Amino acid sequence: MPIGSITRGTTGANRLRRVDRWIAQLPAFRRSTAPLVVDLGYGASATTTLELHQRLGRVRPDVEVIGIEIDPARVRLASVSARPGVSFALGGFEVPLPGGRLATVIRALNVLRQYDESAVPDAWHRMVARLEPGGVLVEGTCNEVGRVASWVDVAASGPLSLTVSLRLADLERPSIVAERLPKVLIHRNVPGERIHAFLRDLDRHWQLNSPLSVYGPSQRWIATAQGLAGDGWPVLGTRSRWKLGELTIAWGAVAPTGFDWS
Repeated sequence: MPIGSITRGTTGANRLRRVDRWIAQLPAFRRSTAPLVVDLGYGASATTTLELHQRLGRVRPDVEVIGIEIDPARVRLASVSARPGVSFALGGFEVPLPGGRLATVIRALNVLRQYDESAVPDAWHRMVARLEPGGVLVEGTCNEVGRVASWVDVAASGPLSLTVSLRLADLERPSIVAERLPKVLIHRNVPGERIHAFLRDLDRHWQLNSPLSVYGPSQRWIATAQGLAGDGWPVLGTRSRWKLGELTIAWGAVAPTGFDWS
């Protein structure tokens, strides 16, 4: 039996474009001999799975994408849209794949948001167990139009980093992402937790660099990332990612108190 619960299934065109763009640059995906990517919990339509295949196919034309849903009716509906390189299957966190294959990347966006925080470690472990060596689970949340998003990438060794991705035009405070943090962090934005300190400093540097807005929001965001790094935050990536409104930070800097991967 599929492991998990049926979620609301909310979906929409271009909602996951930010995380798709991030997955496309992952070394695990680019270097795989036969990339297999899973869209876990794609929702009420095939939209996000089809878009994922289209975007990743620009980098790896040989990519195969499988959409997995726990609701049989959704699988039947989505299967009408199957095409070469794209298929759909019934399943949950156990990530059933044909022939016992393992996934290069599992994308699980807006799935765990509707679960209790206590369910996260077990779900992560189940999904990671279905990855090929070096594979990555990408789990997170975004708003309805995809302009505010965040995700954690998880490997066999545990969580690696947290990425925040925001539409910078008209952005008032980066901490707006607090309402769209992954489930493992969304209830930890309180004094004394690392994620709270990170969002506080993120807002502070965004405000300090407001004069750079005359050169465009991307320059202001780049300076914000550099300021955080200067303060000792383990900011990852380069200007080429920051200018897209992304900011990735090592997991240990934001991990919730008491979190235990083992």
